[in-house]
Amino acid sequence: MHQSSLNFIFCVRCNGPLELDVFSCSDEIKEGFLLCKKCDILYPIVSGVAILWNDFVSYLSRRKKLGGQLFNEAKNSKLKSHIKKTLSEVEKNVEDQTLIEKRWATIYQNNSKSKFYSKIKSILNQIESDVSLEHGCSIGTISEHMAKTSNQVFGIDKSFFAIKTAKEKKLSNADFFVADSLLHPFANQKFGLILALNLLEIIEPIDLIKTISSQMQKGYLIISDPYDFDRGKNSVKHTVNEKELRDELKKYSFSISSDTKKESFIPWNLQIAKRTELKYLVDVVLAKKL
Repeated sequence: MHQSSLNFIFCVRCNGPLELDVFSCSDEIKEGFLLCKKCDILYPIVSGVAILWNDFVSYLSRRKKLGGQLFNEAKNSKLKSHIKKTLSEVEKNVEDQTLIEKRWATIYQNNSKSKFYSKIKSILNQIESDVSLEHGCSIGTISEHMAKTSNQVFGIDKSFFAIKTAKEKKLSNADFFVADSLLHPFANQKFGLILALNLLEIIEPIDLIKTISSQMQKGYLIISDPYDFDRGKNSVKHTVNEKELRDELKKYSFSISSDTKKESFIPWNLQIAKRTELKYLVDVVLAKKL
């Protein structure tokens, strides 16, 4: 974590200011805690990654194997003790997402040169911004490109493995956090550019758009999705289609660019394994808030 990021992030529980307790630091903070003096919550920083989650017990309940890895990676005794205590409180009968998230981080890394990303990059080349944000940034493929035309970039994602990979890019003007898009760590911070790529099937679309709108007074939004909503028990409750997405954006004073007023079908192919490939056709929307 970059120490300068402290100027932009706040407690996800109460929006209070955060204080740093640093245990290990080189070019950036490797280990420590972020402490909210207002509600006393501790956010751990492990292997350079700040985990800004409302409830660390809940986070590790779904990622017990990750908890063991964090304990092994941590060097400081206070940090180890905090992780150990958290693991002792996790819910027992919850499906572990660790290996799934680790696998998907690798899949995204292996598919980082997808033509879909080239399309997004071509749009980004036309946009300059002071402070930018990518929701669901994964391994930082697009955030890295955003950093070329933005003064400061932040990326958030639920996956520790994805964020750790993004951090390995060592970008001086970009930082990445484990965080929930709907309980984000930016309080009232406003952004000139926000991206949310292919998230609508895993985050409630209406809630995400409302959150994004609150994070922007004026600027650009790039949002995309293949509308693949059939996720079984993990499906979102309220889906949107191509028209409904654009109509919802207009409700929040976004104007849709002439190039993206009509739905698009941008290929996004993901090589999952040697003999397995996912093929999506993604709708991309560029919107502007004035």
